Amino acid sequence: MNLESGTDLTPALRIVPRDQHIISRKNISKAALRVLYRLNEAGYAAYLVGGAVRDLLLGVQPKDFDVATDATPDEVKKLFRNCRLIGRRFRLAHVVFGPEIIEVATFRGLGEEGGEGDRHIVDGRIVRDNIWGTIEEDAIRRDFRVNAMYYDISDFSLRDYVGGMRDLHDRVLRLIGDPVVRYQEDPVRMLRAARLAAKLDMRIDATAMAPFESLGPLLADAAPARLFDESLKMFLSGNGLKSFRMLEQCGLLKFLFPATARALKRGDVALRSLVEQGLANTDARIVEGKSVTPAFLFAVLLWGEVRDLASHLIARGEEGNQAWARAAAQVVGEQCQRVAIPRRFTFTMEEIWSLQPRFEQVQRKRVFRLMTHPRFRAAFDFLLLRADESPAMRELGHWWAHAQQLPQDVLAAALPAGGGSAASEPMPTPAARKTRARKRRRKPGEKPGPM
Repeated sequence: MNLESGTDLTPALRIVPRDQHIISRKNISKAALRVLYRLNEAGYAAYLVGGAVRDLLLGVQPKDFDVATDATPDEVKKLFRNCRLIGRRFRLAHVVFGPEIIEVATFRGLGEEGGEGDRHIVDGRIVRDNIWGTIEEDAIRRDFRVNAMYYDISDFSLRDYVGGMRDLHDRVLRLIGDPVVRYQEDPVRMLRAARLAAKLDMRIDATAMAPFESLGPLLADAAPARLFDESLKMFLSGNGLKSFRMLEQCGLLKFLFPATARALKRGDVALRSLVEQGLANTDARIVEGKSVTPAFLFAVLLWGEVRDLASHLIARGEEGNQAWARAAAQVVGEQCQRVAIPRRFTFTMEEIWSLQPRFEQVQRKRVFRLMTHPRFRAAFDFLLLRADESPAMRELGHWWAHAQQLPQDVLAAALPAGGGSAASEPMPTPAARKTRARKRRRKPGEKPGPM
């Protein structure tokens, strides 16, 4: 195979014996091993493949374990009672072990459209591909070289057909085949390149990155639901900030989140700080095992455009609440044409945005009403991200942080009943609260004690 040009699709096998690689069965899930062993015992070829092999070679524990075999999906189903067949574009077998699913794929071939099998291509894009082939064909059908290595359960060796081991050593992502053709087959591969480069701390080969600008518009033809899933993989896997920066570096952000790219292009330093800090905070929560929600993430990414549009509508004389609602609906509507954000998330996003102006209204009833709002905590966390917008915004965040520490009676006493803003007025600290001994109520017939 011509590894320099990356366009010659003739594989050249390199077998790495067990004693020359670091993959150990101790780090492979028991469910995946059961699938591999049963396929092998039934006389089929069985390999651990893809990201699991790549991660194990990098010393990273994989989240998913995929298996490749020469058994057809129907043959796999006969071997496993806990198996279900899924997919139309790619027919796969899912072997279910409780919460864990082992995905088993039959080796894919290079048959041309119109030949044997079930393959359908529209405008260069693969919309259905269920043609079975050999392991060599399967290897060169994969996207990146680092994802095309196979761990053989029969002798525990590693099979490398396309130079994946070398790319891992060089810390570079190279596509298998002609990048233009591969991106036309599946435009989402461009996003996968950015995501994997961020996750693995690798660089994207210049040849693989060159078509991004010209072929980026093809992402508009990808299914919005699929782009939503890809967005979650990028931003909710602990590498969100690095993925975001990689998207910008590659020029792909404008094709996935056009409103975010437009807002950042205006040079708002505070907005960039908000976006990057929001992503960094999300990464930190994931590392700590805390819960995260896509709603907050998307609210961060789209805030700049919503805020600017709402301000524009208010300046034209539109009432505040209506302006915020209109701005949110317009920006969310545009974004959902690219990324299908479910309504349960867009509703939360709109609430987070609409609550921001209410933080500036610190009259007594409004403060307590806002504190009991179901989205108060998320909206308050969002307010803290806005600290770099202005000194007044930073002070407002401090005020609300302090207000939440106060007992209700002390906070109520410090707030005006109505009119004006009290955010600039000093409030007593929690330690300033005076405590008074409670009088014990006398029982009926009990005489008063000595004074």
